[in-house]
Amino acid sequence: MFWCAFVVLFLALGNELHLSHTTEVSVNSTENKLCLYANLMVNFSVTYEVGVNKSETVLFVLPENVTTEGSTCKNTTSTLKLGFGDWHSWVVEFTKDNKTYQVDSIVFTYNLNDSSVFTNSTSNETKSVTTKPRITNVGVDTYYSCKSENVQRVESVTQTLYDVTLQAFVTNGSKSDTDTVCAADLTSTTVAPTTTVTTTAAPTSTPTLPTPTTGNYSIAPDFNSTACLMATFGLRIGFKQGDKVETINLVPSATNVSGACGVNSSNLTLTSDTIKIMFTFSNDSKKFHLHALNVTVKPATGAAVVAVNTNMSIWAAAVGSSYMCNKEQTLTVTDTLTLYTFKLRVQPFGVEKGEFATAVECFMDSDLSFLVPIAVGVALCFLIVLVLISYLIGRRKSRTGYQSV
Repeated sequence: MFWCAFVVLFLALGNELHLSHTTEVSVNSTENKLCLYANLMVNFSVTYEVGVNKSETVLFVLPENVTTEGSTCKNTTSTLKLGFGDWHSWVVEFTKDNKTYQVDSIVFTYNLNDSSVFTNSTSNETKSVTTKPRITNVGVDTYYSCKSENVQRVESVTQTLYDVTLQAFVTNGSKSDTDTVCAADLTSTTVAPTTTVTTTAAPTSTPTLPTPTTGNYSIAPDFNSTACLMATFGLRIGFKQGDKVETINLVPSATNVSGACGVNSSNLTLTSDTIKIMFTFSNDSKKFHLHALNVTVKPATGAAVVAVNTNMSIWAAAVGSSYMCNKEQTLTVTDTLTLYTFKLRVQPFGVEKGEFATAVECFMDSDLSFLVPIAVGVALCFLIVLVLISYLIGRRKSRTGYQSV
């Protein structure tokens, strides 16, 4: 019975985990020849209203299966239109001169009436945001390549592009073998040898790096205000690339801090050369909890690893208090990425005078944690006693039956 319950729970949790993946499309001309190609990953973060002065932030990804209806290829202009879900779309507009082409705009349209994405939305509008990414001077008959992340923020929407391969105005009917590399990839730094360890262990193996340095992070509404969100912890990330497992520590001194505080939703974003992680916290007026995680790791070699989990309920405490867990915590975000936290303390709402409020301790830190092995031992002893009694009763009945013959 216990095993069945465990399997059901595991499958249920598995359904809540989302991994950003590649979206690959090809658009053909009226002559049925390739004229536009794209292979990329896109993450979306959208904040929307769920009530009066209440908002939520949802994270989702551009799916693998999209439609290209509405895409066009012309001599000097091209349009890549990717449709997905319930009337959502992502449109890229290209223009070309004699020797180069560029992306003029990206238009993201999202339907707030789609309850599968925008739960409890008070609006049924379809909204659009337009961004102008720095994708320019791409040589004709070459493809644009950029492994680095490209973050576009407009109003309440953040779009993050990764591992982008784009080619418009294909002239010979097939994707070029020559690329135009983005500036971010040309100037990106290499991970220091002491920060990453590569092993051939199984994905669930324990990381072998030294304990990460504890960082202190805070968000304030402006320069003249005290903190509205505070967090302190050491962070390690374990991720799988192919058959190898790598681990990397977040280095506080090389990390930039950003984020925002809201009434019902607050977020903390930590960005270094190799790691970007966004924590999104929710507040239901009585308790807060970590609601979503968006993690990107850029290893020294290989593609970026991106993991998104948008339906979490951990690190919970009453509003007006903080959550604390000094012991190491392991959080499996997806089957390819795991977080390890050390000396954790967070308070995303109700911070006063720039100080943590009274902490709610995790179970591992509490005085009751020692009862777990005792309870397991007692249960095992009870099981042994039951088996022994059953054996003795069965043996006695067997003897009684023999003597009565």
